[in-house]
Amino acid sequence: MPIIRIMLDMTRRLLQLYAGLILYGASLALQIRAGLGLDPWDVFHQGLSEKTGLSFGTIVIIIGALVLLAWIPLRQKPGIGTVSNVFVVGIAVDATLALLPEVHALELQLPLLAAGIFLNGVAGAAYIGAGLGPGPRDGLMTGLVRITGRSVGVVRTSIEVGVLAVGIVLGGTIGLGTVLYAVSIGPLLQVLLPAFTIREPVPATA
Repeated sequence: MPIIRIMLDMTRRLLQLYAGLILYGASLALQIRAGLGLDPWDVFHQGLSEKTGLSFGTIVIIIGALVLLAWIPLRQKPGIGTVSNVFVVGIAVDATLALLPEVHALELQLPLLAAGIFLNGVAGAAYIGAGLGPGPRDGLMTGLVRITGRSVGVVRTSIEVGVLAVGIVLGGTIGLGTVLYAVSIGPLLQVLLPAFTIREPVPATA
């Protein structure tokens, strides 16, 4: 029956969404513990965490909520995945950090960094592929593209350069990980997204 198919489809989407968001938070924790540099938004989050004394995950939640509020004048519409992203990633990163000790040996830092970036790509493909709403920061980008008429490249780069600069001033960590994330996350998502994208169910025919 159509209603059963719809329920099964939504159940699959929700499971994939939350698995992806939890894995996303865990992958951030791996990159943080590697200590070799983070992506621009997380350099910003880490810098704020250092300055305020709040946990990394708490900062992720606060900034995610503030960015979501910025959607209002941009007339962006959040989905369940958008709102879930704000909270689940922050909770998952703090929970994982509580389990992972700090490491300082390069032979441990490099595998942690590589695993963190790869799993971040898997996680991103999973929650994007669930099709239940973009993350707050992605929605900010698409909203600004629509309002300003600028290209995605210009808007995305402007946002990330801005938050990276502020994050550096606040004491966030940049380094090898920052560069590796920048050059690898796009290709990873391109390869992984097709496997995780849930298509609309094909209507039943008589």
